[in-house]
Amino acid sequence: MLGSVHACLPSAARWLSAGAAVVALVIGGTGCGLANPATTTPTAVGTGSAAGHTSARGEPSTPSAITTATSTPAASPSVAATLAKLDALPVKGRAPKTGYDRALFGQQWSDDVNVEGGHNGCDTRNDILRRDLTDITVKPGTRGCVVLSGTLHDAYTGKTIPFVRGQGTSSAVQIDHVVALSDAWQKGAQQLSPERRADLANDPRNLQAVDGPTNQKKGAGDAATWLPPNKAYRCAYVSRQVDVKAEYGLWVTQAEKDAIIRVLSSCDDTGAPATTPAEQRDTATSTAAPAHRTPTSEPAYTPPRLYAPTTEAPAWTPGVQAPSAYYPNCAAARAAGAAPLYEGQPGYRAKLDRDGDGVACE
Repeated sequence: MLGSVHACLPSAARWLSAGAAVVALVIGGTGCGLANPATTTPTAVGTGSAAGHTSARGEPSTPSAITTATSTPAASPSVAATLAKLDALPVKGRAPKTGYDRALFGQQWSDDVNVEGGHNGCDTRNDILRRDLTDITVKPGTRGCVVLSGTLHDAYTGKTIPFVRGQGTSSAVQIDHVVALSDAWQKGAQQLSPERRADLANDPRNLQAVDGPTNQKKGAGDAATWLPPNKAYRCAYVSRQVDVKAEYGLWVTQAEKDAIIRVLSSCDDTGAPATTPAEQRDTATSTAAPAHRTPTSEPAYTPPRLYAPTTEAPAWTPGVQAPSAYYPNCAAARAAGAAPLYEGQPGYRAKLDRDGDGVACE
């Protein structure tokens, strides 16, 4: 994502698969880098690339026709460099969400963008699946584009998650916008051109294949309201947010900036966060300002409503349309704050699920 210092960190694949520490940094000092699994270039068969794989039918795929997005370097810069970039970002309050619509960031997973992987003949979602999954198989006749199966070593949770394309299974692995599009809209993206917003939504630097339920819990949160449960990945995570916001001229709130500073200051010189293993799964994120700062009076931000069935909710059978919700199209589902819709969830219809992966109005 930014400059690299390879001597300080192992490759992303190694610290994800081995459960080792992800981040190595000393504030203002050693210049050790922040490892970034989203930046790993796909490797040979069985370790993360479509190259040379056979399809589910045993036919050789032709992934050479598709170029996987690998725009970010293998490592990030020192904490000092990230803090300097953060300091250069404007600090403002969150603008109203008025007028936000996912469609304002272009067609979902469009290949018609001017970022790494754009115009390669494959949609962005499959670009990122090929980049972030290992042991993948691809669908015959798609020139090595469409991922049928693979394994995700999830940076957000540290879990290993099998991926199988299909209704009811694809949603186990989702593609997260590291800087959520709603957050971007409220922090400067309203002023970007439609083309630039589409680039932001499809930029590999801002995308990560992750555990589906964890992505749902994140919603549109920024660093002040949500951080990955896997504390070992937090330094790399906030570093990427800073990089993306700098690239697209977005701003941060004071609470968000304070949270990023706290995360970066917690990284020790061994590459591990200064926490015990038991703490690394803690999902709670403090929003209190550091002692040397005066808390601001920014209005509280409520993330968009996410689908979360309760015990009082009527039961329904997966794959059967529930009668309690109906959306004539995805625009209506988004306006109601219900998108994306998952198979079995009220409002889901196969007609809205264009790629048949069990997730409608993505």
